[in-house]
Amino acid sequence: MSPGAPAADSGDPGGGRPLRADARRNRTRILDAADAVFAVKGPTASTEEIAQRAEVAIGTVFRHFPTKEALVEAVFVGRLHALAEQARSLAGADDPGEAFFAFLAEAVRQSTIKHTFADALADAGVDLHASEGSVAEAIRDLRQSIGELLGHAQQAARVRTDIDVRTLIALIAGAAHAIGYASQDAAVESHVLSVTFDGLRPPPSP
Repeated sequence: MSPGAPAADSGDPGGGRPLRADARRNRTRILDAADAVFAVKGPTASTEEIAQRAEVAIGTVFRHFPTKEALVEAVFVGRLHALAEQARSLAGADDPGEAFFAFLAEAVRQSTIKHTFADALADAGVDLHASEGSVAEAIRDLRQSIGELLGHAQQAARVRTDIDVRTLIALIAGAAHAIGYASQDAAVESHVLSVTFDGLRPPPSP
């Protein structure tokens, strides 16, 4: 675990005080940099590299995120909320089926990345199944938005009606594991998605 710094430069991110505009900008830059670095090197990437990419001092990183685990958790939560927002934006699409399957392909791709974040947080002792906290809130947000998108696709008769959100999330996780097992082979990824999509579509009318 990386050492932290006890003081905050302008407002305490964990203490309820609002951040000044410059501190908010620094926090956003740090999160954007961490997201980019983690996407390439995973959550084991160094905090120093993130600070360099964000063009801030290492002390500034620790003032916003006192531990490396806090930074990993913030990026993980941000990815979950971004995926939820994408699902919400597609819920009103003219073609609910096309929107659903486009989102599903992206969710599978993101899931292969999120597993590394979840593993890192679990190793650090973060309870990913807790009912409270930022991770729990982000997971609820994602489940709700996926449920809305799924419901629209089912109403349009593009997805079988015996699929619920829990089953869909399990299928996303399974497809992500299958793709990861194949070492991100593009042909295997395409085939896994095709088989998964076929299984979700309603059977043809007799």
